[in-house]
Amino acid sequence: MDQRRADPRGALVRPYAVTRGRTEPRQDIALEAVLTASPTAVAESRFAGHDKHRIASVCEGRAQSLAEIAAYTRMPLGVARVLVADMVAEGLLTLHTAAPADGFEERMEILGRVLSGLRRL
Repeated sequence: MDQRRADPRGALVRPYAVTRGRTEPRQDIALEAVLTASPTAVAESRFAGHDKHRIASVCEGRAQSLAEIAAYTRMPLGVARVLVADMVAEGLLTLHTAAPADGFEERMEILGRVLSGLRRL
């Protein structure tokens, strides 16, 4: 049996190592915020590490939300959030905000109605 499968602590140590122990991103990025990567950024990300290269590859050619990036790369959301924020700061990903900041109350009202509708199901 593979040693990593026998010891469940391995699954916890890797995310800690990937983010270098950080649990908070450099900048707050909403789950629904859209991110893109240029072909040049994908090529440059090869030198930034395997996980960052996978993220850049997922965002090449089509926009992805932070939640989609975590799902497609099978990465814990907290880890993806830290790495994506780093990549935005490094210029490897372009962040496109999902909604203007002045529409926060309207956005929260819509999210509240969606949540209410889901609870009725």
